[in-house]
Amino acid sequence: MTYLKVMWNTARAHQPVLIYSELDPERWELRKVEIFRDGRVLYADSEIECGGRGLSTLPLPSLEQIAADPVFEPKVISKAEFEEVWAKATA
Repeated sequence: MTYLKVMWNTARAHQPVLIYSELDPERWELRKVEIFRDGRVLYADSEIECGGRGLSTLPLPSLEQIAADPVFEPKVISKAEFEEVWAKATA
């Protein structure tokens, strides 16, 4: 598994400023948490789509491809960090 944290530097009010994703080996999202400027937190997995947010319908690009767009700052994070964010979002 791969765990990503992506900061969206130019996000508007209706877009998340932070996106946390759990990816399988083919880079399909298994779980996702989105955090907005106003404090809203939405999440999704294969069974739940909180706030109408779902998992990506395509595999995510590589870290290098995401980083090539200056509006995004991607970072690989630990499973523990992802699990902490997931637990808070789904509590």
